[in-house]
Amino acid sequence: MEQSVVLIKPDGVKRGLIGEIIRRIERAGLKIMAMKMVWVDKDLVGKHYTNKKSYLLSVGEKTLETYKKYGKDPKEELGTKNPLEIGKLVRNWNMEFLSSGPVVAILWEGPSAIEIVRKIVGSTFPASAPPGTIRGDYSFDSAQFSNASKRTVRNLIHASGDPKEAKFERQLWFHEEEIYSYQRSEEEVMT
Repeated sequence: MEQSVVLIKPDGVKRGLIGEIIRRIERAGLKIMAMKMVWVDKDLVGKHYTNKKSYLLSVGEKTLETYKKYGKDPKEELGTKNPLEIGKLVRNWNMEFLSSGPVVAILWEGPSAIEIVRKIVGSTFPASAPPGTIRGDYSFDSAQFSNASKRTVRNLIHASGDPKEAKFERQLWFHEEEIYSYQRSEEEVMT
């Protein structure tokens, strides 16, 4: 069994999409192991969006790719072309947004949970997410628009990207006494 952490971000909460998001993932056969609504502070968000150089460089490089793709000058719009500095800017935007309202944190479990959730959620950038995915159906934000607005992409949801990230996020977002083990009826059929 694999676990994945999903965060329904403030835009998903404020738009009343909690039930729809849960329905889609639960319908795929995954089960909720833990769930809570929290208004997170910047300390927790700062741990979620790490300050590690490798992460910041990765975010900065992806942002530079977006600027190049749309023929925009990052120096003109952001004041720098340095991927590390841009990564720090984007991290701050992410932290500001995730702490701007309530978040619903959910721990999901099931075979291939990470891959299944990511398929249901769709591309990080809603404008690139196919119809039928959560982001493709309910968000239209783009990297180009968010960068021009100097803010994070409003994409409704976060989902763990790999097992290492899922393990870290489980420990960050949930205490062990908040996590419950049980068997869904589908599991009885599958075992």
